[in-house]
Amino acid sequence: MKRFGHHESTVGKILRTPQTALLAGFAGAILVGALVLRHPICHRSETVSFVDALFTATSAVCVTGLTVVDTETAWTRVGQLVILVLIQMGGLGVMTFAMLAYQVIGRRLSLQSQAVLHDSFFQKDAAQEFQNTFRMILILVVAIEAIGALLLFLFMAPRMGLDQALFSAVFHAVSAFCNAGFSIYSDNVMALKDNTGILFVLMALVVSGGLGYVVLIEIWQRIRRAKGVPSTPKEAKFSLHARVVFRTSAILIVGGAVALMLFGLTSSERSWADTSIHALFQSVSSRTAGFNSCDIGKLPFASLFALVLLMFIGGSPGSCAGGIKTTTTAILLARVRAGLRGERDIRLLDRSLNPQLVSRNDLLIALAIFWNTAGILFLLTSESGGTAQAIELIFEHVSAFGTVGLSTGVTFNLTVAGKLWLIATMYVGRLGPLTVALWMVPKSGIQVHYPKSTVMIG
Repeated sequence: MKRFGHHESTVGKILRTPQTALLAGFAGAILVGALVLRHPICHRSETVSFVDALFTATSAVCVTGLTVVDTETAWTRVGQLVILVLIQMGGLGVMTFAMLAYQVIGRRLSLQSQAVLHDSFFQKDAAQEFQNTFRMILILVVAIEAIGALLLFLFMAPRMGLDQALFSAVFHAVSAFCNAGFSIYSDNVMALKDNTGILFVLMALVVSGGLGYVVLIEIWQRIRRAKGVPSTPKEAKFSLHARVVFRTSAILIVGGAVALMLFGLTSSERSWADTSIHALFQSVSSRTAGFNSCDIGKLPFASLFALVLLMFIGGSPGSCAGGIKTTTTAILLARVRAGLRGERDIRLLDRSLNPQLVSRNDLLIALAIFWNTAGILFLLTSESGGTAQAIELIFEHVSAFGTVGLSTGVTFNLTVAGKLWLIATMYVGRLGPLTVALWMVPKSGIQVHYPKSTVMIG
């Protein structure tokens, strides 16, 4: 009986953790979204199964953008609106909408729920005032998306009707900032590829959404300080986190564009200007947004592999982006550099990193590699009867894990087993493998220290 009681206590502790609230919130939103999308008012075709609706809802809430049915033809305008709401919920975080609802009805969230929200955005302790920060986040999100929608509308209005231009502008602005990659056009944004203004607005929105809310707040505070607004923080420079995000993001964007230009795009890009613009666009988009201005299925294998690396890294912590994150990659490289130099301290820019942070970083990378390895093997088995090549399945899986949404075109032909696995992968990729692992394996209260020894490596 004691063992059973201890088991109940352990399960109870797991159910009361902040990770449980976060996982349950996303799962609940996905399920409700799937049920709504299954309603006849949302889709035009009887061929939209529950698995297809569940896949679409997961892709929207996890801001991925992978689709198993054509968003333009399979869903009605109501269905597209539902997808838009799911994207916004996923971009801000499902718990954020719970916070907003509680504020509207005049109730307060528990301290545990506030901690979940704070961890979702900032991944650090909730020592500062959450309410003010939360309002600032909402204001920034609405402002950025509104400006983006206005600019897109101005570019789109001359080439389509005002109603269509307005809906398209709002949909793509939200999708871009939330790094979702959903488009209401069958060929994604390839139909708009000749309008450079649209591409640059989308890139600006994607980069903004991928920086992370902490970084956006720091940028906004410095803008206010430059304007002489009182009660603004007086820090002389950006935080270490922000500087790492800026530097790593810039290196990945430029490096990715150069790699795509060297390895080549498709035959549709006939001039150096076209190639450079679309290489830059795909470099920005592949890190987690999922828009494509060129046919991904026609890219050379070397370009596809370059995109796989970018998708695996993804955006920055506390953002709408997926992947292992820019800061994780920077810490890994700093660790490798320190190891090669024989240095004990692991330094990043002008700071020495906490060993516990480095260990957590290693765990996150190991879990991400494990999940993707297992998932790729699963797809290679489940899709063995199809025509998809190995590189295409690898690309598809990493795209789902990084919540990117780029595809070589094999998503529509996946088996039910393949679709269900990618649903799980998008879910894990959005929440983070470390979050899921910490939820599944609670910390042990027993600390046992074993004798130290060595083994040969390398």
